[in-house]
Amino acid sequence: MNQKNFTILIVDDEEDILNFLGYNLKAEGYKVLTASNGYEAVQIARKNNPHLIILDVMMPGMDGILTCRELRAIPALKKTIIAFLTARTEDYSQIAGFESGADDYIFKPVKPKILVNKIAALLRRHNDDNMIVRTFSLGDLTIDHEKFRVYIKGKELTLPKKEFELLTLLTSKPDRVFTRNEILETIWNESVIVGERTIDVHIRKLREKLSNDRIKTIVGVGYKYEQ
Repeated sequence: MNQKNFTILIVDDEEDILNFLGYNLKAEGYKVLTASNGYEAVQIARKNNPHLIILDVMMPGMDGILTCRELRAIPALKKTIIAFLTARTEDYSQIAGFESGADDYIFKPVKPKILVNKIAALLRRHNDDNMIVRTFSLGDLTIDHEKFRVYIKGKELTLPKKEFELLTLLTSKPDRVFTRNEILETIWNESVIVGERTIDVHIRKLREKLSNDRIKTIVGVGYKYEQ
């Protein structure tokens, strides 16, 4: 997809940040929308269905974590990529951020070239997602990529985006062992700094929701989905 066909929503309570990011992304041909708070972001996103949202974490009123949860609750935005904009020195839980539905992080201070490259990489991921086979079944498990839904024995499960992507990865090649590094690079992108506990938390929650023992731990290596 041509860059001019991508819409990006920038959400930050600092006008200087909005102007800086907006200027550089518009220069690359993207359509740019802006919001100065979480409430406004939800309204604009609901109306315009952007491909990517750059969301500041520390905002007054409704912070980035809460805003992300609100955005992920909108069915039309299930495939929208959300990247948190944050200072490296900010003290917050990355696990909480990912569990709220974030896909990645962009760290302040932002350099224009790094920003442009990062956004291009994230939007390539959007295109890759659109090329996935729409419905996939494995035993009593069915994954509907078009509607972002998972069914186990006909019962629908509600999964956050990262859990959905992790399950999709593991089931893409049943019985194949995916290493921790592969999972981190595929699901969280190698540019994101996360601990191994991030994977463990998501795996544990997936197992609880699936209520089966298909996801196996290969000690010291990674995980696999067993047929």
